[in-house]
Amino acid sequence: MKFISLTIDDKPVRVLEGTNLVEAAKRAGIKIPTLCYSKELPVVSSCRMCLVKVEGFNKLVTACSTPATEGMVVHTETEEIVQIRKNLLRLYLDNHPSDCLTCSKNGNCELQDLAYRYDVKFRVHDGARRGSEKAEFTDTSSPYILRDESKCILCGRCVRTCAVVPDRNILQFGNRGFSTKIIADYDTSLEKSGCVSCNRCVVECPVGALVDRRAYRKGRTWERTIKEVKCKSCDYGCNMKLIMDKNKVVAVEAASPQNGRPLCLKGRLLTELEYVDLPEKPYKKFYHDEGNEFEQVTWAKALNLDNVYEKMNKLDEVENE
Repeated sequence: MKFISLTIDDKPVRVLEGTNLVEAAKRAGIKIPTLCYSKELPVVSSCRMCLVKVEGFNKLVTACSTPATEGMVVHTETEEIVQIRKNLLRLYLDNHPSDCLTCSKNGNCELQDLAYRYDVKFRVHDGARRGSEKAEFTDTSSPYILRDESKCILCGRCVRTCAVVPDRNILQFGNRGFSTKIIADYDTSLEKSGCVSCNRCVVECPVGALVDRRAYRKGRTWERTIKEVKCKSCDYGCNMKLIMDKNKVVAVEAASPQNGRPLCLKGRLLTELEYVDLPEKPYKKFYHDEGNEFEQVTWAKALNLDNVYEKMNKLDEVENE
């Protein structure tokens, strides 16, 4: 491993060779704004929020896709860059409903954070919108995930995290141009699709387009206390977040997946059963030729333990004879 030195906003930084400028800036305590970037996902440089100026380059470059090199001098907040970011944010907000006060992502929304940082506000206009002007859930077919297409900013993080697990690839970009949207399989509902409800997409969504249904409306971001635990379902030991209100666990959410770990519904439900006092009833998806559907089931069936549970009961009966 080779370390290199560079300068970002007049601050000296020393990082491993090949580190992109977003991560290099973090080492210097500088947060370059991003929407489409996630450290755990392939880089696509689509949102353009992370444009920076590198001395000696003839144009601005995306920090997420530009590796740091020895002696590089980087500027992240020039007047030109700030204006570009403001223009981009205005375009995002022009296609976004203004329901921040009641949105479940209020206080934990990356678009909201950037709008505040650069003082960009909603504006009234009668131009075309990609989604609806008012927020509304457009897919409520899943008992685990709620979708609101009016809030989607097409960052593609949900698509890429779904593709990390090779046998999934449920979410894709559909249509073209102004009509582009995120679709499940061949533009069907989450229930009818092959979605396994792992909630990777919910974890990665930077706005309120994808919401964890079982944690929905169970405390505002600033009211919650978060505690991370390890899932005990298998040897992967995926990270789970316990959502706590006054020291009482009210919900469980998947935490950011790492190292390509798949996450699974079984692990999330097992964690929920272990820590939540009165968890909501579980659902399981059944796959049929005429269409997939969710059905409410027992906890034993949801965790694929129904046969084991029956055997345990029989053994207890034998011991009590």
